[in-house]
Amino acid sequence: MKLLSCLFLFVGLQTAVAQSDNTLAYINQYKYIAMQEMTRTGVPASITLAQGILESASGESDLCKKSNNHFGIKCKTDWTGDRVFHDDDFKHECFRSYPNAAASFQDHSNFLKTRPYYQSLFTLNPTDYEGWAYGLKKAGYATEKNYAQRLIELINKYNLNEYTEIALAKEKNQQSDVALQNTTPVQSTATATINTTSVPESETTAAKAAMQPIPTVDNTNNTSITESETLYPEGIFTINHLKVLYAQKGTALLSIANQHQINLARLLEYNDLEDEDILQTSQLIFLEKKMKKGDKDFHIVKNAETLYTICQQEGIRMENLLQFNKLQKNMQPLPGEKIYLRFAAPASPKYTTIASENTNTTSR
Repeated sequence: MKLLSCLFLFVGLQTAVAQSDNTLAYINQYKYIAMQEMTRTGVPASITLAQGILESASGESDLCKKSNNHFGIKCKTDWTGDRVFHDDDFKHECFRSYPNAAASFQDHSNFLKTRPYYQSLFTLNPTDYEGWAYGLKKAGYATEKNYAQRLIELINKYNLNEYTEIALAKEKNQQSDVALQNTTPVQSTATATINTTSVPESETTAAKAAMQPIPTVDNTNNTSITESETLYPEGIFTINHLKVLYAQKGTALLSIANQHQINLARLLEYNDLEDEDILQTSQLIFLEKKMKKGDKDFHIVKNAETLYTICQQEGIRMENLLQFNKLQKNMQPLPGEKIYLRFAAPASPKYTTIASENTNTTSR
């Protein structure tokens, strides 16, 4: 009996060590993305990592492996992306499916940021992980009775709050850099970063780059910035869960199509382009068909933005954007107007009518 007890103890210890190794590997792989998402939306990196560890079993759960769903987010009525079915509280429940882990982390942040029942959490200090943990449980994120306690245990065991503190320090440094640049007569060429995430093969590298001290803008109020003001990462990244790249002026679209094994006609269709061979301006080029809905509720129009650039920045189809906002292609929304990306606007935004290629007349 003693021998059998020792054997069970040995096996238990080995299992615990393996689980701990998996968790440490998970943290090391996704800590940069968690910090990046904290800078973008305000969700503490410690909470993001703890939830990812718990919900995905450190990336080893069946749901995570087959759908890249790290946070157990169910479809809900507003989900238009891919889906899988998995037994949870009930049999055969619908869960969101993502093209890569980075898209899951981004959607998790958006999910918390845009739901009204989580809004009180964003009034807490980001380092108050206990308040966040109990707040998530109270708001109904999980049905497990000791969900908050388990999150707190993970944060304490793996010292996850240090990543929250690192992100806060980075953000403070970046704000200092912006203030310094604003007092310097030499104009900086790097002015902002946007809500973008690298595809799997470069998730960690791109996230590390995003944490470097380049000035950022607050993207938490669903505001956006024009492409001319934006610093995009090199290579493929994602917008609205879709693969996209930033192509420079003078790039041949045929070369992009050939490089990524896409029919040129399809590439033009994906990007609402007609018979264009060489790009006349630098712009985002989608490698997949854009979504019918955006990944946030609305977009605030900035100076020099057009309906086309908004569609490209948000990864949404033109026909759906026009339908949601009761607009036509010759109607140009004015700066500061709210453009709805997921559902019908209560009224059309104020706009300028494009009367011809060179002249505009205000009609609303």
